Amino acid sequence: MPKKIIILCYRKIIDDSNANPWDKFVHEDSFLEFKMQSQLYNQELKYNTFAELLINVPGADKLHFLVSAAVTGYLRQLNGIIPDVLDNLGRRFLTFENFKFEIINSDINDIERHKIAINFFSKPMVWHDTVDNQLLVSLEQTMEGEEIFTNLFQLQPFISIHSIKDLS
Repeated sequence: MPKKIIILCYRKIIDDSNANPWDKFVHEDSFLEFKMQSQLYNQELKYNTFAELLINVPGADKLHFLVSAAVTGYLRQLNGIIPDVLDNLGRRFLTFENFKFEIINSDINDIERHKIAINFFSKPMVWHDTVDNQLLVSLEQTMEGEEIFTNLFQLQPFISIHSIKDLS
């Protein structure tokens, strides 16, 4: 199998049902930021939901970016490691440099309807092989004949190959 450089995307969805403390803080703080930032687009309080704002108020799609400021500190706490994705030894190994924050749904009057996604984009890695439903990857390229340290991990929901570059 020819080697390929891949970048993975992991889409982490956070809503009121998440039990992890980090997820809860991100959920609560992004909701408060949404309530505050949406006032700029909803001064007459005509709309309650994010969807209503998107449909009726030009420029409301900027709320994705404006609300993302509330989560950047939490993302720094991850020290560049994508959460929830483990290799077959139970270790977090997937690193990221970029992310995209997205408001899926929200209602200024109901935190339980607030739902967001953080799309993490991995650093480039070498995809060596596929073993059953697992990818064998390494985080660095090496010279021919050198030992390569790899990670084997199972494909799971909300992970996809974002981009691919053939090395052959």
